[in-house]
Amino acid sequence: MSGQASTKRNNAQRITALKAQQRNPQRINIFLDDEFAFGLSRITAAWLHVGQELSEEKIAQLKAEDEGEVAYQRAVRLLERRPRSETEIRRSLQSHHTREEVIDETLKRLRRSGLVNDAQFANLWVENQTEFRPRSRRALAYEMRQRGLSNTAIDQALEQISPEDEQELAYQAACKQARKLKNLEWAEYRQKMAGFLARRGFSYETIAPVIQRTWREVVEPDSRKEADSSTE
Repeated sequence: MSGQASTKRNNAQRITALKAQQRNPQRINIFLDDEFAFGLSRITAAWLHVGQELSEEKIAQLKAEDEGEVAYQRAVRLLERRPRSETEIRRSLQSHHTREEVIDETLKRLRRSGLVNDAQFANLWVENQTEFRPRSRRALAYEMRQRGLSNTAIDQALEQISPEDEQELAYQAACKQARKLKNLEWAEYRQKMAGFLARRGFSYETIAPVIQRTWREVVEPDSRKEADSSTE
């Protein structure tokens, strides 16, 4: 028994220094037997101290914990910029060569903390896009599929847009564009506005009356105002 214990002790390495990295103080360089061995996130290294002995198994465990912590913090920083779908986070972590099992565990951790929720993300996407960049249900569905959202999440999010709402969204988008096209003749205006709304995913049945309406309510009044001011 004493021989086996001695072998275990001989395989262990002693921590001789713990130093914060200059470029990233949130990471700690671990020195074993006076030589640099590896780096750990500060939270993973929190319970280590100089003089502590680490077995090969413990070192492997620490490195695995660190890999998970690095992936989690990377995902959190990504979410700080804007909300993301699970697929977007997965793709980002894959681009950093994170192992799939680590990504899976990171996503579980994010779900538990409420930082990712694809259903909420889909609702938020629809709300933001309809407010700032109005587009059709079809275009919104395509964008959400590109972000890896499920058909269920997409369908539920799109329930908030009725056919009447889509007509109004087309009108809102067209009003902004109409002011840029107000100096065109009717035929060219109709052509350019139709192309603009089609790129936003709206159908011809929606586009046709919106073009007429914006010409009547936006372009013609602006033209009359300019004509009146020029005669003063």
